[in-house]
Amino acid sequence: MIDPWILGYSATHNGAVCLLQGDEIVAAVQEERLTGIKRARLGRLDESLAFRYCLDAGGIEAKDLDIIVGAYFSGDPVVGTNVAEEGRPRQLITIPHHFAHAAGVFAMSGFQESAVLVIDGQGGLADALPASEMINVKRSTVPDLRRWAETITIYVANGREIRCVEKHLGEWMPDMKNLRRGQPMQTFGSIGGMYSSVSHQIFGDAMDAGKVMGLAAFGNCSYPTEDFFTINEDGHFSFSDKIPKRYSNVAHWPENQSENQNLATSVQHALEDAIFYLVEHTRELTSSPNLCYAGGVALNAITNEQIIQRCYFDDVYIMAAAEDSGTAIGAAYYGLWQLGKVHRQVRHNNDCVGRVYQTKEIDRAISKTPCVEVVATEDPVQTVVEFLEQGKIIGWFSGGSEIGPRALGQRSILSDARSEGAKTRLNARVKHRETFRPFAPLVLEEETANWFDTPAIAPSSPLMLRTFPFRKDVKNLVPAVVHEDGTGRLQTINAKDYPGLHDLLIRFYARTGVPIIVNTSFNVMGEPIVETPEDALWCLLYTDLDYCFLEDRLVKRSAAFRSMLDLYPCVTTIRYRVDASIVDNPKEVEVTPQSTIMLDVETPWGIASQFLPQIALPILRLADSQHTARQILDSVQTTTLLDEATFKNIIRHLRRAHVLKFSDKPG
Repeated sequence: MIDPWILGYSATHNGAVCLLQGDEIVAAVQEERLTGIKRARLGRLDESLAFRYCLDAGGIEAKDLDIIVGAYFSGDPVVGTNVAEEGRPRQLITIPHHFAHAAGVFAMSGFQESAVLVIDGQGGLADALPASEMINVKRSTVPDLRRWAETITIYVANGREIRCVEKHLGEWMPDMKNLRRGQPMQTFGSIGGMYSSVSHQIFGDAMDAGKVMGLAAFGNCSYPTEDFFTINEDGHFSFSDKIPKRYSNVAHWPENQSENQNLATSVQHALEDAIFYLVEHTRELTSSPNLCYAGGVALNAITNEQIIQRCYFDDVYIMAAAEDSGTAIGAAYYGLWQLGKVHRQVRHNNDCVGRVYQTKEIDRAISKTPCVEVVATEDPVQTVVEFLEQGKIIGWFSGGSEIGPRALGQRSILSDARSEGAKTRLNARVKHRETFRPFAPLVLEEETANWFDTPAIAPSSPLMLRTFPFRKDVKNLVPAVVHEDGTGRLQTINAKDYPGLHDLLIRFYARTGVPIIVNTSFNVMGEPIVETPEDALWCLLYTDLDYCFLEDRLVKRSAAFRSMLDLYPCVTTIRYRVDASIVDNPKEVEVTPQSTIMLDVETPWGIASQFLPQIALPILRLADSQHTARQILDSVQTTTLLDEATFKNIIRHLRRAHVLKFSDKPG
């Protein structure tokens, strides 16, 4: 009997699609990896690049699917006419957002039964939740409440059944992603929203929670938890507006560094108090020895470590895609259960769920990318080891891409952890990010206890969701990966789950006596992690990477290459939609300051619609493959305030978004 084809998708600000054949993940990918737009939404399924990517990976068409399940905040599924084809019966189902989180983490955990805790900024709207989800409801006390949404949910899961046992409702917040720098600090509507509000206050971006976690190690806890929230006798959260009022005029980072560091430390402590209460409450409420934990808040590695070490549960599983992209996996597995099937109880300790690119595809990408060449070597991995030992920085592209925010060795940038200078160079010349942010150590699993104060409980960390303290006698040997508090957010590497990385680390250890290398995501700040070989090669060109390893190819920039500004850009846009008008030629596009410009662009997975900032329009008007980017910069500088660095960022983003392509020759 042929296993059914099942597709799950998450219609959220970080949209994703997951394709199952039976209970096996064929492919799962975030929309952002394909559009090039960070945290790209997924609306209509038939307009999704991730949808086509997954179908292509399975070698099927939409008509071959047995069931489609969407994870939604609210509303009915919008799949589009190209998906709902005639001639084959198909089930179209939607499930609530928190329920999809729970289904995803439980299906990946390997547990037969478990408690499940979901915590995020905001989930589904309360008025769209089914009665089965509205159990033991606790409504948070929130200043200026506008609309209710799920913020915390406790479930029990067994086999293919997941049952809600408690639901917390809080404020449906304004779209935090669209908050501008300089706007007042938002009041808190949930635990996750509390952390997002502080993120916006410090960095001007509510989506930079990871930065807050890193900065927390540098400050002091200046404000007690009670200034953020209190927990009432019946267990509901009462949020305070003391902190937002106090910070109404405090400038963003990097100004007022001490003040902002202390705020980061304080909100981290408040978050921990909230989570510890909820985890203990979950154990009391469910009596299960196992815990599955998901939602955006579950990416906080500092808190995760304490949950495990405090032994609230005998075993804890947190999935790599704990944030919204993981709901696509949950939707897919729920579809499996709806077809009467069960999933195997297998714990997923790696996250390489993207499609694998073949050698011929990599060679084609190399041949089409200007100014790159293959390094002649009989053993590319050994050459990478030698280059790392020499202080080189390597882009590592191997296997299927990860889903979720962490680079777990499939799309990573690697360097030697023994050099303090490596951290400075990575931040300043490759990642272009703040100097306080830590880098993660990749460590041989069998050597972990020799380098970290390894806990007796759960001594491995395969998904980079935990922190271990470095041993004092060795931490000075790997300064590039030791955080301010003496810990590392480590990923432990074994031969079963990560054979390629394990081989690399074994060889590096043999040469240096150190079983640790630096791992950071293969991207630059503001862009998604690379997905394709082309993405990886272009990242090599516009950063200070030294080499790029792609499966069994080692690539470098050619000696003639100096800058992207010396290349010839050409527009790939099919058409422009300006307000109500459709225009084919950018030179004919007329805009007012209030105009919205959308582009229809061609990608390897179909047509994508992209928003175009008006500041980029003059560049597209001149990008005719006859002028270098430097000539275009000189021209637009006569009428705009664009400096060279901003111009480079714009053309880099336009290339990743498939709007521009580049050649090293005119025409």
